[in-house]
Amino acid sequence: MKLRKNTFMQGAFIASMGIVISKILGIIYVIPFYATIGEQGGALYGYAYNIYSIFLSLSTAGVPLAVSKIISEYNALGYYKEKEQAFKIAKRLLSAIGIVCFLVLFIFAPSIAELIIGNVEGGNTLSDVVFVIRVISFSILVVPILSVYRGYLQGHKYITPTSISQILEQIVRVLIIIIGSYLTLKVFNLSLASAVGVALFGATAGAICSYLYLVGKVLKHRKELRANLDKEETVSVTVKDIILKILLYSFPFVFGDVFKSLYNSVDTFLLIRTLVNGLGFAAVDAESVMSVISTWGNKLNMIVMAVGTGFMVSIIPNITYSLVKKDYHDIKLKINKTFKIIICITLPMVVGLSFLAEPVWNVFYGYSKYGPSVFSLSIFIAFVSVIVTLCTTILLTLKDYKMLFTNLLIGLLIKATLDIPFIYLFNYLGLPPYYGAISATILGNTISFIIVVIFLYKKYDIDFFKSFKTFGFILLGVITMVLSLSLLKLVVPFTSSRIGSIFTIVLYAVIGAGIYFFIIYKSKVIYDIFGNNIFDVIKRKLKIGKKATKKESN
Repeated sequence: MKLRKNTFMQGAFIASMGIVISKILGIIYVIPFYATIGEQGGALYGYAYNIYSIFLSLSTAGVPLAVSKIISEYNALGYYKEKEQAFKIAKRLLSAIGIVCFLVLFIFAPSIAELIIGNVEGGNTLSDVVFVIRVISFSILVVPILSVYRGYLQGHKYITPTSISQILEQIVRVLIIIIGSYLTLKVFNLSLASAVGVALFGATAGAICSYLYLVGKVLKHRKELRANLDKEETVSVTVKDIILKILLYSFPFVFGDVFKSLYNSVDTFLLIRTLVNGLGFAAVDAESVMSVISTWGNKLNMIVMAVGTGFMVSIIPNITYSLVKKDYHDIKLKINKTFKIIICITLPMVVGLSFLAEPVWNVFYGYSKYGPSVFSLSIFIAFVSVIVTLCTTILLTLKDYKMLFTNLLIGLLIKATLDIPFIYLFNYLGLPPYYGAISATILGNTISFIIVVIFLYKKYDIDFFKSFKTFGFILLGVITMVLSLSLLKLVVPFTSSRIGSIFTIVLYAVIGAGIYFFIIYKSKVIYDIFGNNIFDVIKRKLKIGKKATKKESN
């Protein structure tokens, strides 16, 4: 059976579906995983994963896209031999980078663990942290080469196998996380560190299965992939040219991913030690807080991130097209509209999840001393992260790499500089000190956003001030929603039972969403953002759906 090439729309749909399914799997597994390893285990898992993500970004970010662009470019130019040469060089280059990153992470695991928890006692031990970092480091030997195979197939417009490989990787990973950690801890009665280690090994096992699947596909369809190889090319491409292309195409994405990972890692290095050594928190309590920020709460933040990412997928080709046509007026309109759509949808989601932090946490994880309190504020990190990711995407598309670097660096420095002072400040004010670390993250991202807004206004004359009326009505809708839900809470208070919490979430979500959309409908904001014919489009879609259903029943 031949591989089927995908059209642009088919490819976009298949790739999006792969991402959505992977995200859903990534959210669902946290319920049994939390029940198995708890908050202390979640902190240990977060220590390893946050550090691993930095090295993973260094070795893989942007690689599938870079390889895909090179393969596609050489195919179009008829450089068939050079295309295969690029594939071989990419495999060797990424294998070498992966080995170097693995060795650094494995060898220096004790030093990294020391930076994370230092002399903190009463929670996870130094040896536990070293162990889990070394377990996850093995994944870096596989993932880079896996990303090359994905890029190779994508470059030939075979999107389906790469999407299947992503889902396969996530399924294997999730099964090992759930079953492996449970058996290790509950059946074989091994240590918590061993259970977390098995869960982290799921990343390596998932990557291996995905890699073997793609290698099998490439070998099975070798003839199709290497078609026209005997044709002569008129231009010779050097090894140096290919390596430079891979690095050049990958760098902006590597850079963006590394900074995102560093944002998460600042708290990994600073929060625990400050709470325990500076403010007298018990190590177990400090690690509970850290587990919410780095692992459990972060998984729930993915709900907002997934929605935001879905809307951002379309902006890259659209802005790129307008940029090629030098239609800067169209670029202004598209960027402004994208910000409006993202804020209109994600802001009420975030505020709603913050308001419902207690029942949401209860449904996913059950009772927690710190969970709802930390999550009620940390969910706002998802909102500012979506906005900054949108800014990063726009700057990447416009190829303003210098501003991208400056913007992310300033945000990260603000976060790192203010983390500890804010922890002490919030404690002095009688507020939970860990709110200081979360607020530093929100502030760093907010300033990054402001810098990009000013830059886009000065360079491209994109005036966001004209959208303030729209943003004002969105804010009015959100405030009205919160006030209404606060009154509802007097009549229907939150419950501690899981079933009751599900009912509460559904009831509050329906009423809250209804009130919010009523406000933006009455203020005509919904027309400003989605167009005057938004309801006609929805009705037309519904009619088409009904007709299709009738035909099927006949």
